[in-house]
Amino acid sequence: MSRRALLIINAKSRSGEAQAQAAIEALESHGIEPVQLECGRREDLSPLIVKHRNEVDCVVVGGGDGTLNAAAFGVIEAGLPLGILPLGTANDLARTLGIPFDLDGAARVIADGQTRKIDLGVVNGEPFFNVASLGLSAELAQKLTRDIKRRFGRLGYALVAMNVLAHAKPFRATIMSETENVRVRTLQIAVGNGRFYGGGNAVEKDAAIDDQHLDLYSLEFERAWKLAFMARSFRHGQHGAWSEVRAIRAKEFDIRTRRPRPINADGEIVTQTPAHFSIRPCAVTVFAP
Repeated sequence: MSRRALLIINAKSRSGEAQAQAAIEALESHGIEPVQLECGRREDLSPLIVKHRNEVDCVVVGGGDGTLNAAAFGVIEAGLPLGILPLGTANDLARTLGIPFDLDGAARVIADGQTRKIDLGVVNGEPFFNVASLGLSAELAQKLTRDIKRRFGRLGYALVAMNVLAHAKPFRATIMSETENVRVRTLQIAVGNGRFYGGGNAVEKDAAIDDQHLDLYSLEFERAWKLAFMARSFRHGQHGAWSEVRAIRAKEFDIRTRRPRPINADGEIVTQTPAHFSIRPCAVTVFAP
C-alpha cells in the first residue's frame, strides 16, 4: 500500500538543493509518494508539519542535524513518524540510529516501516537529539557559517575548530543535578541525549538515544591543546576516564555562568545560560533499522 510522506528538504544546505530530486526519486522507487514543501526558516518547520499532518502518513526530512532538530516538536505534535534522509555534513542522528548515508538505503529504511521511539533532550524549551553544549562547541557553531559549510563541508569544521582552539580560554560555571552541585573551571560543558555528535564522536561509551537519561561531560583543563591527546578517547566515548574530564549521568541539569553564554544544540545556537536541561523519554517515533 502506497504511503504519502511530507518531504522537507533543506535546499540551503551544502547538498540539499542538488539532491532534492534524487530524494524524491529514491522515495518513489520504494513506493512512497512524496509531498514536497519548502521551508525557508527553521522556526517555521514544526508549524508547517503540524499544518499538513492530516494530508500524509509520515514526515521525511532531508538535511543535517540542525534541520532534524527544528522538526522535532512538529512531529511530536502531529503524531507522525519521522523518516531521515541524511543530507547534512555530520549526520550524527542518522549515525546513532544506524541509518545509511546513501539516499537509496535511507529511503529503504523508511519503506520497510520499522520504527522505534527515541528520547528528546530539551534545553530552555529548545529541542536537541544529539548534544547541547556551551564553550568550545558553541564558539565553533557561531563561527561555522552556512557559507563555510557549503564551500568546505567537513574540512570547514576542521579549519574553524583550529581557530577556536587557538583562542580558547576556560570559564567558570556551576553544574547542578539530582546527584551533585559543583563549581567548575572548564573549556566546555556538553549534555548528550544521543550517542554521537561532532561527526562521529561518542557522547559516552554506553550512551543510547533511548536510555531515558542525559550524559554530561565538562572539560576541566587549562589548555585546549590537550584535546589532541584525548581525540581517541572522545571518538569512543571514553573521555570520562581522564582526571580532567568530569562525567555525570542524570535526568536533569541546571547550568549557570557568571555572564550569559550561548548554547549550541545540534549545531545551532538556540539559547543561553542560565540553562535547564531535561529529557522527554520516548518522545519521537523514527523509522530506523
